[in-house]
Amino acid sequence: MSNLTINAERLWDSLTETAAIGATPDGGIARLTLSDEDRRVRDWLRTQVEALGCTLTVDAVGNMFALRPGRNPDLKPIALGSHLDTQPTGGKFDGVLGVLAGLEVLRTLDGAGYVTEAPLLLVNWTNEEGARFAPAMLGSGVYAGIYAVDWAEARQDSAGTRFGAALDAIGYRGAAAPGSVPCGAMFELHIEQGPILEAEGATIGVVQGVQGMRWYEVTLEGQSAHTGSTPMPLRRNALIGAARLVEAVDATARAHAPDAVGTIGHLTVTPNSNNVIPGHVFLTVDLRHPQDAVLDTMEAALEAAVARIGAKLGLETRLKSIARTAPVAFDPGCIASVRRAAEKGSHATRDMVSGAGHDAAHVAGLVPTTMVFVPSAGGLSHNLAESTAPSECAVGAQVLRDTMLDYDARQSPAA
Repeated sequence: MSNLTINAERLWDSLTETAAIGATPDGGIARLTLSDEDRRVRDWLRTQVEALGCTLTVDAVGNMFALRPGRNPDLKPIALGSHLDTQPTGGKFDGVLGVLAGLEVLRTLDGAGYVTEAPLLLVNWTNEEGARFAPAMLGSGVYAGIYAVDWAEARQDSAGTRFGAALDAIGYRGAAAPGSVPCGAMFELHIEQGPILEAEGATIGVVQGVQGMRWYEVTLEGQSAHTGSTPMPLRRNALIGAARLVEAVDATARAHAPDAVGTIGHLTVTPNSNNVIPGHVFLTVDLRHPQDAVLDTMEAALEAAVARIGAKLGLETRLKSIARTAPVAFDPGCIASVRRAAEKGSHATRDMVSGAGHDAAHVAGLVPTTMVFVPSAGGLSHNLAESTAPSECAVGAQVLRDTMLDYDARQSPAA
């Protein structure tokens, strides 16, 4: 199948072309979900897949599915893909590589006139990042039945814009009911978003599963007052409470090292004035670990810390769980296909569990699924300096192609 070698230059050109959509002056990308930039990159993808003769279906939350027929229409499609939305200060590869590598696989097959046994499905999931609308992985979560459509439509961004209104504004509310587009398996190529592959000199990460993830919103309510005339013992400073909670979350994660992580990534202080004691703080907490039992322990520690800090400082507190993703173990058969594909190319591999959440984690609850990782320079992601070499992108796409073909060959009645 030498004529099925992916075109590395064409893949890199696609990465460069899409990076211009939402490009920032400092070299990053700001392509928040359901923004005009998101519409433009979706339009670009629509043009590419329709040029290949694929049938494009868009569901009620904007998930895009491009279908390429196979020899056996009775088989459910094998899905390839990821997401095209980015963080506000995102890079060129997170999510995007998975979609464009899948597109390159379709282009390679089309150029060779090769028809797979099962149909193929290229997917762009909506709102994977969760940077504009929480929670993350919203589109795949609706597809998997984890979130209701009405609930998703009611999510609001920081400006009060509803998800449903933003979806209508860019013209990507599709007619297909969520979950109605069939899928028989899914493979998601992604940058590692961490330093392990680079540090160990491995080319391909064979992903075994995804850490469990729990997100929370915390509100600390004290009393705004003049900084010069309010004695220290009489203050109800919400920011002091937030500072102590930051340390408590960090300590909780370190207590369950090396696999646990804990982060307060967003913090809003009100009134945010030089000479006013902060009376209100809103913040988010992100806890992750590969085991639910440990996450339960970490969650209990968070609850205790919020209550303890509030009581000590005289603050009113509210703790709300906004997203819970259980640890995911990927399908052994899909993982075996990744191994065989990597061995075919003589690529050094490393088994790993993803520390980041991905759409594949939701889809894995429905159909056989796994992921393929390629290195991230310096371990950077969610960063404008995010970088994966052209050769590494090409290897990832080639392994994705060979993984899909390996899995597809086992769909044949003669297999």
